[in-house]
Amino acid sequence: MEEVVLVNPKDDEVGTMEKMEAHLNGVLHRAFSVLVYNSEGQMLLQKRAQSKYHSGGLWTNACCSHPKPGEDNAAAAKRRLIEELGINADPEYLYKFIYKAKLDNNLTEHEYDHVFTCITDQQPHLNKAEAEDYKYVDMKELFENIDANPDEYTFWFRMIAENLKNRSEIPAN
Repeated sequence: MEEVVLVNPKDDEVGTMEKMEAHLNGVLHRAFSVLVYNSEGQMLLQKRAQSKYHSGGLWTNACCSHPKPGEDNAAAAKRRLIEELGINADPEYLYKFIYKAKLDNNLTEHEYDHVFTCITDQQPHLNKAEAEDYKYVDMKELFENIDANPDEYTFWFRMIAENLKNRSEIPAN
């Protein structure tokens, strides 16, 4: 049974809950999203496997998941980069935000999402249970495509992309 860390709006831990139960009931829990760029400033996107419990077949950031109870967010981000994409890198913390969204399969994401970033030219080796495809995109192209085709992207990634439009620390291209 996979558990998520429940938090309050200040990101203080308040307990744990089975992952699907938290998503069925829309309970606020800790999550992370990792943004991966190559040395040319292109962002790595993954297309979520169709078999995922929600948002299957949608494009999103390089990887995202939940830290295990007692696991540091940065360590969890590093672990999942390896598990999902076979990329061994050390993501650095960027910022955090809370969002709540109704998703497919009667699930609700209510997450305190910690966003991490890293630059690497390692080529992904997809875990097909997690991701069915990947691509590198220029940031201008990404922003234009999200504006034109928002339903092709996960809800949380659209929020992250909107935030990135106004940040100076992302690679420019």
